[in-house]
Amino acid sequence: MAYLDYNATTPVDRRVLETMMPLFAERFGNPSSGHGSGRTAAQAVEEAREKVADAVGMGASDVVFTSGATEANNLALTGLRSGLGRTIRILAGATEHKSVLQTCATLADAGSKFKTIPVHPDGTVDIGALECMMSNGDIDVVSVMAANSETGVIHPVEEVACIVHDHGALFHCDATQAIGKIPFDGGKIGADMVTLSSHKIYGPKGCGALVATRESRRRIAAIIYGGGQERDMRSGTPNVPAIAGFGEACSIAATDGLADIPRQRHLRDEFESRLLETVPDVSVNGSGVERLSNTSNIRLCGALADAVMARIPSVEISTGSACSSNTMEPSHVLLAMGLDRTAADESVRISVGRETTATDIKSAVLEIAGAVESIRAIEGRPRVI
Repeated sequence: MAYLDYNATTPVDRRVLETMMPLFAERFGNPSSGHGSGRTAAQAVEEAREKVADAVGMGASDVVFTSGATEANNLALTGLRSGLGRTIRILAGATEHKSVLQTCATLADAGSKFKTIPVHPDGTVDIGALECMMSNGDIDVVSVMAANSETGVIHPVEEVACIVHDHGALFHCDATQAIGKIPFDGGKIGADMVTLSSHKIYGPKGCGALVATRESRRRIAAIIYGGGQERDMRSGTPNVPAIAGFGEACSIAATDGLADIPRQRHLRDEFESRLLETVPDVSVNGSGVERLSNTSNIRLCGALADAVMARIPSVEISTGSACSSNTMEPSHVLLAMGLDRTAADESVRISVGRETTATDIKSAVLEIAGAVESIRAIEGRPRVI
């Protein structure tokens, strides 16, 4: 089995699991309790908070633990609407994750103003359009991700942050796919709010964070109410084992993850070059711009992605974001880049990881090539070389 879907989720790192295990049964206290067991659990949470903050170049007091990136994105945007106590004006990149776009659309249904920032055909956010949209009205918040999960395209978020701040707005950056794959410093780029996810970086599922500066936290109100945990930003008993694992995963991502970039880039490039040499009428979506070293989005002309995947059970790839790949709609990311529905439906994503080998890449190319040839034969398309 060749698993090539690391942007969807990753296996829990052994070191992460070792950090978590004692917190299930030995040091199981509630961090809100004042006795010794509670203090031990609280210490584990605070140590993790420091690790998460270090991974993104921001302060430990800025870290608000959540159940994942989806909740963090909701907290950043819906929380701002609640905190300001009025409708808000939002701009978000057209290729943002659905948890951003759907949240913005829901807020718009309730009276807020929301527009998407277009992207170029290569997938990068249109800076000129952003500047024009910022000058046309008072914007409260702009959301642009660091890197796209489907294409790997990396956005110029430092430049975006400068434009946003020049117009007095907050900048929210979903860095879910960036940590451990590119150097990322939220403080340096000037992000006011940064979204993170544990299971994308070899940590456990069900944990993430919104890392928000003091100034932005003053404008945000909680969207989950109860005991006032996370400094009244996110009520609910903290998931201590997952939080501790998340912290350890962040530390590992900042070292081992970044160190593995050249190897993963070589594997990704090897996949693309072999596939393009073997299969005619294949192209790379988002080529020509800086991309995550582990990600490739390929259009296989004349072969629907779902049909290809059904023919290669021993190679696990995807058609896009795991959060929306079970829908019948084509990728909104590829459509925003100007691909038509047919082209989007013929596109697959591979994303390599720490455990991917050269053998996995060779197998994937052979299996995909065979599947494409089989599908095209039905349509009378050219044979695979």
